[in-house]
Amino acid sequence: MDLLRPANLPQGGVWADFGAGSGAFTLALSELVGLKAEIYAIDKDRSGFGTLEQSHRALFGTSQNIHPVRADFTGTLSLPPLDGIIMANSLHFHKDKEKVLRHVRSFLKLNGTLVLVEYNVDSGNMWVPYPLSFETYKALAPRAGFTGPRLLGTHPSRFLREFYSVISYRQENESKT
Repeated sequence: MDLLRPANLPQGGVWADFGAGSGAFTLALSELVGLKAEIYAIDKDRSGFGTLEQSHRALFGTSQNIHPVRADFTGTLSLPPLDGIIMANSLHFHKDKEKVLRHVRSFLKLNGTLVLVEYNVDSGNMWVPYPLSFETYKALAPRAGFTGPRLLGTHPSRFLREFYSVISYRQENESKT
C-alpha cells in the first residue's frame, strides 16, 4: 500500500490490475480508488481469483466492483476504456517491454494513469527474468507513449535489492524516438 498511496489516485473510475494474481495490489487499489470504482483483475491463472474476491468481501463487505478476467494482458482484451492500470511485478516477465507498454497504453483513456511496481534492477534471475530499473523505465516510458514517470516510493526486497513504484500518464501520441 505504501508504494501506491503517494499516487493520490482519484476516487471512482474504471481501473485494471494487469497481472493481478491473488489480488494483493488489487485490494490496495480498491482501498485507494474506493468502492464506486470498477476494477478488472486480469490474470492468466484464475487460481487466485477466489482468494481475491473472498479477501475483498472480508475487507470491504462486497466484491461487486471487482471483475476477475482470465486472460493474458498482452493479448486481446474486451475492456471498457480505462482511467488507470496498475502493473505490479508483471512487466518483468516480458522481454520486449516497449511493445507490451504500447499495448497496455491502448487500453487507457487519454491522460489515463499507469502505476508500475517493479524491481529496481536491470538483471534478473529465473523467477524475475527481465526486470527494469527506475532509470531504465524513465527512458522507456516516453518511447512507449507515456509521460516521464514520477517516482512514488521504494521498498527493500530480500531478492533483488528493492522495489519501486512510479506513476505515468498516457500521452496523446507516442514518441517517435
